[in-house]
Amino acid sequence: MAKVAFLGLGVMGYPMARHLRSKGHDLTVYNRTFVKAEKWLSENGGKAAKTPKEAAEGQDFVFACVGNDDDLRQVTIGENGAFHGLRSGTIFIDNTTASAEVAKELSEVAKASGAFFIDAPVSGGQAGAENGVLTVMCGGDEKAYAEAEPVIMSFARACRLMGPSGSGQLTKMINQICIAGLVQGLAEGIHFGKKAGLDIEAVIDVISKGAAGSWQMENRGKTMNQGKFDFGFAVDWMRKDLAICLAEARKNGASLPATALIDQFYADVQAMGGRRWDTSSLIARLEK
Repeated sequence: MAKVAFLGLGVMGYPMARHLRSKGHDLTVYNRTFVKAEKWLSENGGKAAKTPKEAAEGQDFVFACVGNDDDLRQVTIGENGAFHGLRSGTIFIDNTTASAEVAKELSEVAKASGAFFIDAPVSGGQAGAENGVLTVMCGGDEKAYAEAEPVIMSFARACRLMGPSGSGQLTKMINQICIAGLVQGLAEGIHFGKKAGLDIEAVIDVISKGAAGSWQMENRGKTMNQGKFDFGFAVDWMRKDLAICLAEARKNGASLPATALIDQFYADVQAMGGRRWDTSSLIARLEK
């Protein structure tokens, strides 16, 4: 088993670290609010560090799952950041959904010290993290990825190297673009069905067996109809992710008209007080 550190014990990182520990890895955790790290230790054992640098020292692998580019820079190259404690050969695996730009930047910094950086954002939400069935899309060095993949699979059901540094983040952007379109389409379909006086659960049951079927329909259709929006991946986070997608599109010339429009629909949901509702809450805007 490997010596592993995990930085960031949020709704995703907390269970991801637990799965690493349950697979027998020698785990050290770090969280900005240390009391949360202490709570994690009381439930799972292992060790806790007071700084990212301390957590990273002497490790084979260091994972991070934080909020955004700025948070990631802080825990890596900031004061007492993890990169100050990396030894040559350590593989840093970033599960944050961040920009491809920061992934490339940190890969170069890691390389200068003989370490490796893999951008490895995840899909599957809080339920996927809790159940250890996340999908992980990676960018980085092939050899480093081959070493890291068995460890990543501690909390994943699928993991793939998509290309050089930044490729994992670019793939995650595509994932979020597709989800936004699917959720909006599902919201409009359910809204239309209600206005037409149909039995929505019956509608979902039958059309989910055909070409309209999707993960979103199977897992969120009924709860959208019931007005339940408490499933982990918040509107605030989706807007952060879509901002990354739209910024990248401005750089590479991609046209994302539907994504830009749905991003504004999510802004409307925020204005309705739904910042912490999950992404399926797009239907609330239609029903307002």
